[in-house]
Amino acid sequence: MSGGWARTGVERARWWFLIIGAEGLGLLLAGAVADVHQFFQSYLFAYLFWLDVALGCLALAMLHHLIGGVPGLMIRRILEAGAMTLPLLAALFIPLLFGLPDLFAWARPAEVARSVVLQQKALYLNVPFFVVRAGVYFAVWCGLAYLVNRWSVEQDRSGDPALTLRLQHLSGLGLVLYALTVSLALIDWGMSLDPRWFSTIYGMLGVTAQLLVALAFAIAVAMFLAHREPLSTLVSSDRLRDLSNLLMAGILLWAYLGFSQFLITWTGNLPEEITWYIPRVQGGWQWLYRAYVAVYAILFGLLVVVPRAKRAARSLLTVAVIAVFAHLIDRFWSIAPAFHPAGLHAHWMDVAAVVGFGGVWLAGFVWILGARPLIPLQDPRFGVAPAHAKER
Repeated sequence: MSGGWARTGVERARWWFLIIGAEGLGLLLAGAVADVHQFFQSYLFAYLFWLDVALGCLALAMLHHLIGGVPGLMIRRILEAGAMTLPLLAALFIPLLFGLPDLFAWARPAEVARSVVLQQKALYLNVPFFVVRAGVYFAVWCGLAYLVNRWSVEQDRSGDPALTLRLQHLSGLGLVLYALTVSLALIDWGMSLDPRWFSTIYGMLGVTAQLLVALAFAIAVAMFLAHREPLSTLVSSDRLRDLSNLLMAGILLWAYLGFSQFLITWTGNLPEEITWYIPRVQGGWQWLYRAYVAVYAILFGLLVVVPRAKRAARSLLTVAVIAVFAHLIDRFWSIAPAFHPAGLHAHWMDVAAVVGFGGVWLAGFVWILGARPLIPLQDPRFGVAPAHAKER
């Protein structure tokens, strides 16, 4: 661990995160005694939110290794640390397997027997195949995260230029595997909550949301550490602008895909396509939808109109943190109405689950991040980065 990173004191924060996470999960487990159905519903929502962050980190790390770019050096270690939390999330997925009948209609034999639609989809939507697919997803994700981090550490140790090319080749294949497995996982764990509904853009929308929340998270961490060595050697106003432009692009792409799905569904007005939207645009859920859309619109406007928001670390930190919370609302809006279609419903276990998972996840993230220098010293692109930053 580098001395500069140790002096920041952030590494020690993992213990506070761990304590907070343990308390949150303890409350969640206590709530399970009173209402096991709500326990699994809250568990799924919070789990998917933090999984979004980790998977988005994996994808962005591979994207950086594939295409390069000096601005990516600021957040590379953050992305790699986020990706390496996937084994932890794989272990936390196991309790969900005990709640499949509480979450999914296709996992309840009585409902399958009464529904022609569920019977037609039973070849894919069944518990054994669901478990096998989940195992494959996590094997792919954890394998990619392990190789990316292992070769990145080797690059730090040896400076071998061949490792850069190896990481590029891995990332090219890895991004294809990521897009395929994440799309299928989102169908399994999100779209199949309403097995009558389907959308060909659902997977791509989920991938975009993961990239957006992971980028916002990485920017928030980087901006928090921006004035501390050694990360400060890479900070410049133009580089902050580059990161904010990436965040703007992510918001714009997410908005385009989300609006496209809604517009196509609205104009088609077919019974099998509108079932997902009907509970989400009434009963109070519509206000939640409008709220997070408005937040993203305001953030986009700030990044476009206010130059300081793009060039000042503190302003960009605020924007990034708000973007992360906006995705939290988005994830809640996409999951919770499947269980409460009659109207807006928020439970204290939802908060406990987010805090519990967040504390444990952040504790693991900080521990991994603190185990190596915050910047990739032996990356071939690093040689010109500090000087380039000072020139700017």
